[in-house]
Amino acid sequence: MSDGIRCMWMRGGTSKGGYFLVDDLPTDLAERDAALLRAMGSPDVRQIDGMGGADPLTSKVAIVRKSTRSGVDVDYLFLQVFVDQPIVTDAQNCGNILAGVGPFAVERRLVAADNGETHVSIYMENTGQIAIAKVQTPDGVVSYEGEAQIDGVPGRAAPVSLTFQDTAGSSCGTLLPTGNAVDVIEGIEVTMIDNGMPCVVMRAADLGITGQEAPEDLESDTILRKKLEKVRLACGTLMNLGDVSKKTVPKMTMVSAAQYGGAISTRTFIPHRCHKTIGVLGAVSVATACLIEGTPAYDLAQTGHGHERKISVEHPTGEMTVVATLNESGAVVETAILRTMRKLMDGKVFV
Repeated sequence: MSDGIRCMWMRGGTSKGGYFLVDDLPTDLAERDAALLRAMGSPDVRQIDGMGGADPLTSKVAIVRKSTRSGVDVDYLFLQVFVDQPIVTDAQNCGNILAGVGPFAVERRLVAADNGETHVSIYMENTGQIAIAKVQTPDGVVSYEGEAQIDGVPGRAAPVSLTFQDTAGSSCGTLLPTGNAVDVIEGIEVTMIDNGMPCVVMRAADLGITGQEAPEDLESDTILRKKLEKVRLACGTLMNLGDVSKKTVPKMTMVSAAQYGGAISTRTFIPHRCHKTIGVLGAVSVATACLIEGTPAYDLAQTGHGHERKISVEHPTGEMTVVATLNESGAVVETAILRTMRKLMDGKVFV
């Protein structure tokens, strides 16, 4: 390892992390995780001795390989590297880091680029589902320049469209793990849902907040945080996730009426820090909850009509629009979302 590990650092959506080819990392998982902890500078709240940015959103890893699966281009494993604990976990997926996987695969020649736009089919190892990324490749070269803009990221960049199918029950086995649209946990009405990301959705008002507070204010509310964690631990078992005390799922999302013309407003703990935005697949799960009658989100949400719904999920720094396609019975069968990405560094990280 003294010679460094080949990697690319990229911003994917509203997250940032290291992208590695599987063959460039140790095959032994303990050695791999130790190397990634060193690369990020964990455990340390500042991650001063590594590449991490002292935030869960900037302490992430994508491991990519050419796929042997029929109809699939690459396999993608997401790893969350804890900031202040020596933990590397694959217990969840990440749709933001996913936005960089297609461009990375083309850059590393795992996928041949088309002239104009390249479609990259990605098997998400964490959850066993497939996503299609549409990457801008004018003249057969990945373009990072463009006019697309997403909230939570300054400036403009090339768009990456992500389409998801069959994500229901990605980690929990079914869309509603308890079989109910609403359950009562610790006196709070909640929806336990998994449409790509295990989430617990509840009304902000039931937690004694408006749902419009700044993330820093919510993080400093120790009573709220203790209540959320108590609910989260109880929900973990009910969601078939087991003991989640050392896991980053489920995410805890408090919803309120939209304030800026969207469908719903959110504040999400991931699980112990309040997200400055909202995760891609977290947004998909919340948007899906908005469309299920009886959930805490349903009566608060403005979701429109028809078989295709644009659900604008407001978050602390803007909004994220989920395009949901419904079947004849009203169930969500496909979702799509627009992200951007940018290559930041290509070289070696020393551990």
